[in-house]
Order: sequence, then structure tokens, then C-alpha cells
Amino acid sequence: AVAGVPGLVGFRAVNTLDAMVGHKSPRYRRFGWASARLDDVAGWPGARLTAALAVLAGGDARGAVHAWRTDAHRHPSPNAGPVEAAFAGALGVRLGGTLSYGGRVEHRPVLNGRGRPVRTTDIERAVRLSRRTGLLALGVSAVGRLAVGQLMKRARGARYKARHKGEVR
Repeated sequence: AVAGVPGLVGFRAVNTLDAMVGHKSPRYRRFGWASARLDDVAGWPGARLTAALAVLAGGDARGAVHAWRTDAHRHPSPNAGPVEAAFAGALGVRLGGTLSYGGRVEHRPVLNGRGRPVRTTDIERAVRLSRRTGLLALGVSAVGRLAVGQLMKRARGARYKARHKGEVR
């Protein structure tokens, strides 16, 4: 998490609040929008990083980038759109259209319209892509943490030198 454990707790709280009241129903319309937008803002960086890592981890980087750039904005979720579109492009499949979600039929925009229809064998491929993407995210996080640690170490050293400049030891 960007802000450590407090940031992680805050992110989870925002996400949970969105799940509880971020619906476009008459009951939550007056205040649920705020939690939904806050969740969108909080999830924005992670969603783009995940989509970029799916491009790297997938079998068809060009297809993943194309689907992400042309179709992500069609998805009702600003954060799920890039990830789902990148996965669809990387796997060479078409996602969306008419589907059953939570017991009701929904008509979603098609992601990666030039892809082929999904087959049962694509489930295993999608799971493998998800795992590779997760491992890349772990690697990026570890490298990022090491880089931040090195920057902080250098900054502390520079402050120490500035404070003790001219002292005889």
C-alpha cells in the first residue's frame, strides 16, 4: 500500500463503502455517488498498472494494447474496463455482450470485438494470465519498495552531511 498499513485500511474502507452504498438506487442516490467516485479514484493507479502488466504477461501484447485503448472506456467501470479489455486482447477473445450478472440479464459493451468467442479452454488460459500478472505485480512492488528505501537512505545521508558539515571528528 502506498501509505503502509493505514493506506491499506483506508483503501479497503473506501472499497467496502462503495460496495455497500455506491449503488444507483433511489435509497443511495443522494450520497452513494461519493463513495463510488472515491473508490474509482483510489483504484485508478492499480487498475492501470494491472492492465499494463497484463500486456506484458499476456501472449499478444499488441492485441492487449489495442483492446485497452479502443474498448476500455466502453466498460461501465472506469477501473475494470482497462483490465478486462487488456485481458481480452491478450487472450485474443471477445468479452461482454449479453450476460447474466447477479441473477439479471445485462447488456454490456463488447471488449476486443475482433477477438473470437470465449471457449472453455480459455478459462485456464485466463487463470494463468492472472497468475503471471500477479507475479509481475509482486515483482514491481518489491522493486518499488527497494527503490524507495534507497532514496530514503540517500536523503537521510544527505541531511546528516548537511547538519554535520565542517565538524571535526
